[in-house]
Amino acid sequence: MKLYTLKKQFNEYKKGTQFYLIAESEFIGVKEFVLRTKDLSKSISINESELLKNFIFIKEIFFIETKGTLEEND
Repeated sequence: MKLYTLKKQFNEYKKGTQFYLIAESEFIGVKEFVLRTKDLSKSISINESELLKNFIFIKEIFFIETKGTLEEND
């Protein structure tokens, strides 16, 4: 899972808000991305130009399952 942060205010979200990229799709050359806030309370759907203009890639996060629970492994 990829983690992004806002470069500047976007819609009602403040600069520095962190988002997980949860889905990306492409149809006839148009890319769309679904991001969810780090606390998982809200999600937004944006196109590629909005992603590149307003967000900074932070890191890729991997989750591993151990004894029935998920743990973060960067």
